Amino acid sequence: MAESTVILTKRGRNADPSIRKLEMAFLDKLTTDDALPGLHIEPINNSADPRARTGRVNDNYRAVLFRLNENGSPAYVYCGAYPHDEGTALAQRMTLNVNPLNGILEIRETEIAPSRRSFVAPQGSPQPKAPVDDRPRVLGHTEAELTQLGIDAELAAIAADATSEDKILSAAEIHPDWQQNVLLDLLTGVPFDEIATRLKAGATPADPEGDEDARIIKAVKTNPETQASFTYIDNNDELRQAVEAGDFGAWRVWLHPTQRRLVVADYKGPYRLAGGAGTGKTVVLVHRARRLWRADESRRVLLTTFTTNLAEGIAEQLALLDSGVPITDQPGQSGVCVVGIDALAARVLKQAGAGIAEDVEAVLGHARAEVARRTSNQAWQDAIDSAGTDLQADLRRAEFFASEYAAVILPNRITDERGYLRVRRPGRGVRLAKAARQAVWRVVQAYRTASRVDGAIDFTEAALIAATHLQRTGALFDHVLVDEAQDLGPAHLLFVRALAAEGPNDVFLAEDAHQRIYGARIVLSHYGLQVRGRSSRLKLNYRTTAQNLRLAQQILEGGDWVDGDEGTEDHSGYRSARQGPEPTLAESESLTVELDRAAHIVKAWLADGAKPETIAILVRDHRDRDRVTTALSERGVKVRAAGGDRIPAGAPVVMTMHRAKGTEFSRVLLFGISEASIPKSHNAYAFDPDAQAEAVLRERALLYVAATRARDALAVSWSGAASSLLPNNSPSPQD
Repeated sequence: MAESTVILTKRGRNADPSIRKLEMAFLDKLTTDDALPGLHIEPINNSADPRARTGRVNDNYRAVLFRLNENGSPAYVYCGAYPHDEGTALAQRMTLNVNPLNGILEIRETEIAPSRRSFVAPQGSPQPKAPVDDRPRVLGHTEAELTQLGIDAELAAIAADATSEDKILSAAEIHPDWQQNVLLDLLTGVPFDEIATRLKAGATPADPEGDEDARIIKAVKTNPETQASFTYIDNNDELRQAVEAGDFGAWRVWLHPTQRRLVVADYKGPYRLAGGAGTGKTVVLVHRARRLWRADESRRVLLTTFTTNLAEGIAEQLALLDSGVPITDQPGQSGVCVVGIDALAARVLKQAGAGIAEDVEAVLGHARAEVARRTSNQAWQDAIDSAGTDLQADLRRAEFFASEYAAVILPNRITDERGYLRVRRPGRGVRLAKAARQAVWRVVQAYRTASRVDGAIDFTEAALIAATHLQRTGALFDHVLVDEAQDLGPAHLLFVRALAAEGPNDVFLAEDAHQRIYGARIVLSHYGLQVRGRSSRLKLNYRTTAQNLRLAQQILEGGDWVDGDEGTEDHSGYRSARQGPEPTLAESESLTVELDRAAHIVKAWLADGAKPETIAILVRDHRDRDRVTTALSERGVKVRAAGGDRIPAGAPVVMTMHRAKGTEFSRVLLFGISEASIPKSHNAYAFDPDAQAEAVLRERALLYVAATRARDALAVSWSGAASSLLPNNSPSPQD
């Protein structure tokens, strides 16, 4: 018996899901004994690489592999399952080598597939003279510089001379993944010298007398750039997960070298990771949580985010990544706790029991232990109606009080009028004289009195009371990782800071100012999270195509974006590694026509082979969700509405843009993107021009979030006037 090791590659990851079980059965046998009957591991006649093999998956499919020798035992590089003749031809022309300049493992094809060949004019034909293109070259590096990195000469020549990013990315598609990554790094502003140093660090000197198989396996195990495309599988559980993952699960096995460094690095204090939608921030958090717990299985690791839906999705991803990691939603236990931030605050308050009374007094000015109920959405308006007769007219708004309470009163733990009269209010657009502050405080008192009678607190109060309790009794976690940190307000950030004691790897925050759809701008350092000098940005988008990303970035233009470290959030450097069709923009003369077109678009996607559950129709609010769900059903398109629970499977889904955050779909229709729908009227913020501008910014962020849910195809429709947040493009024709 000859047990074998399997090394997976990114090739063949789009295999038909129907054969994944057959692939798993084949690989399971292969790891047990590569000589088992039925595997038929065979060399290929006249192959470009003598290590190339094929194996029998079933009568119709062949596995394409390379056979290596690892310390006397076989190791197989698995390149996917292909129809019989295609697999045999592919194995015949593929080669596996370590790049001599940088030590990166590469799979190549010795001849270019017909669909990739350039047209060659017959001999004797007049050769057209290429027009002179005097536009600036986008890369800014010479062909010689690129080839020094190890990039293929053909690609280096095209990239050095290219006047558009799309030309570079299109040319790079047929070259090894690491070369695409390097060019994307250059396009996103990574310094050339930094890339050269990184590649050189992973290089291993060629040894003419050495063992090339050993050099290949070493590259897989130690070279970060190689690990972005090859994974050494240690056990069958990991193998099964990788094979069954499908396209949406590929992130579980492969990390870009930049992501991998963030996963394994240690930091002396809080760290901030920024990045646009689809750049893999959540991927880094999930892998990092696993790494921290695996390093010491007694550790208490927290993975939290703003909403319960996002937390549930993260828990599922972690379970898929490593089924051996204990996942809990209860604080203080060893393992990885995955829970929404508000649910976590509620658990801390519940665990505190009657002892929470003194923490309530420190925050609200009165002691009580009843903190399980949450204040109603009408509470501020009721307080204004009962105690706001002396308020100036433009301040008689629940939005003003909710904002003032969360930004000024709670974080400063103000419990009486005197404290409010003396507190500084930096960044608040509305200036309040003494009489105005006194009038505001009377409403705050009425709000707190009514809540006390009801035995209720609001979510921001709950977070701050929980933070106060932990500051008094001690932290519950060794490491805290936060996704979508840009949506957390002051009370929640103080809670995050209190959850883990200050020290190495204490808090890791992932944020994107462009996706701030709740709350206002915050500065992390104001809440004990000192990240200056400990931050980085991911710029490579893995989710959506370059065409969809371009439209999403145009939505952001005109906004004043600032990150949690008080720096300007610039979206111009983000790039996508994928190409696809241009987004469709469709104007309709009426809602009825727009609904007809929506049905046509979804039917066309289904006819094109898209799985129903990978299609989403995103709308502005719940009323639109229900209306579109009904209307599409009446037009013969079976869809399902998604609420606060799990996203239903088996049919295209209709959901609000807010609910769509944290999700991704193959094809997305943004429905009803008219000026009447988004941005919403912001008369409620007329008391403060700055607050009004922030509200519009959140609307812009919401539309950006919605547009970046699409992996492949994106369509945008509206009736009446188009939203002013959309880029100024002419509608695409509709059939």
